Amino acid sequence: MASALQLAAGDPALLASVRRARKMLNRRALAGAAASAVPVPGLDWLVDAALLSKLIPAINEEFGLTPEQLELLPQRKREQVEKAVSVVGSMVIGKFITRDLVIRAATALGRRLTIKQAAKYVPLAGQAISALIGYAAIRYLGEEHIRDCVQVCRQAGLQLPSERG
Repeated sequence: MASALQLAAGDPALLASVRRARKMLNRRALAGAAASAVPVPGLDWLVDAALLSKLIPAINEEFGLTPEQLELLPQRKREQVEKAVSVVGSMVIGKFITRDLVIRAATALGRRLTIKQAAKYVPLAGQAISALIGYAAIRYLGEEHIRDCVQVCRQAGLQLPSERG
């Protein structure tokens, strides 16, 4: 499976957006890892949900795929984007991000997150494992979302916000 950078190859604006989105993703994943290391039941789930509910719209915005940005597009271009979103199969591109939507996206990682909860209670090593799993889970969801955004932009021929002026 090609990475977001590979999918964006040849398009300097897309490459720049991928790099900015990854920078955001890294910061948020580190914050999630820190919360995962704290042995308070449920805290990491709350932090992960809060991080993702802010991260996903920020990535969408980077690629011009928020509901507000899409509303400004001509009808024909909006239809192209909607078609590309359905082909890619994303449930979070061009949508208002709700807690329910974040939870549905995170259920793909349910098993890892359950292991993360259990690992917390093993002194030191368990907290490190929990932090690592928390970081990996957010990184995975974020990377997949960035890939989806790149695919939608390429398939729809969408001009990025940085290119619009």
